[in-house]
Amino acid sequence: MARVLKFLPGIILGLTVHEFSHALVAHKCGDSTSRDQGRVTLNPFKHIDLMGFAMLLIAGFGWAKPVQFNEKNLRNPRTDVMKIAVAGPFSNAIIAMVLSVLFSLYSHFFKGYYGSGMQIINEVFIYAIYINWGLFIFNLIPLPPLDGSHLLLHQFKRFPLLYEGFYKYGSWIFFGLIIVTVFTEINLLPIWPVIQFLGEGFLSLVGYS
Repeated sequence: MARVLKFLPGIILGLTVHEFSHALVAHKCGDSTSRDQGRVTLNPFKHIDLMGFAMLLIAGFGWAKPVQFNEKNLRNPRTDVMKIAVAGPFSNAIIAMVLSVLFSLYSHFFKGYYGSGMQIINEVFIYAIYINWGLFIFNLIPLPPLDGSHLLLHQFKRFPLLYEGFYKYGSWIFFGLIIVTVFTEINLLPIWPVIQFLGEGFLSLVGYS
């Protein structure tokens, strides 16, 4: 339970800013759907899906409420769809970078101080950094319903059968990969090495040791 509580700040921050970024960019690109649904906000209760949140805590993967938009209302649909898609993952990368800088400064400032409170703060920082790198990498996987799929699907719209097939069966492929990875020893989504590389690499870059 204590470990879950240390995860919470990073998960709530990451999911909230992720969905807010989708909503904000969609609104800026000309579609008011997200604004009308109250999604252009940093209020986590507007974005977090209870089932997806619980799955994230229990199984290590989950989801928030998807941000809806009407492509017909976008000023430049071809490019705006891709802007909306990448806004969420890249907001998580920015959060991870900012937290890394803050954690490095904090660690240098309080170097030599010890105690259970300090240890808890350190762990909350580390979890939040790695969770946000995880959200960045995970959501760029080009399979529905993840954000990376929008980048790929948008290129398939000229081929309706291919587009519909990928959209229909891509989600099943994705959930199949998740189930196998979670319930067996076979890792079909080996994203942890990438997350670790980014997490450790950026912390080292900003002077954390």
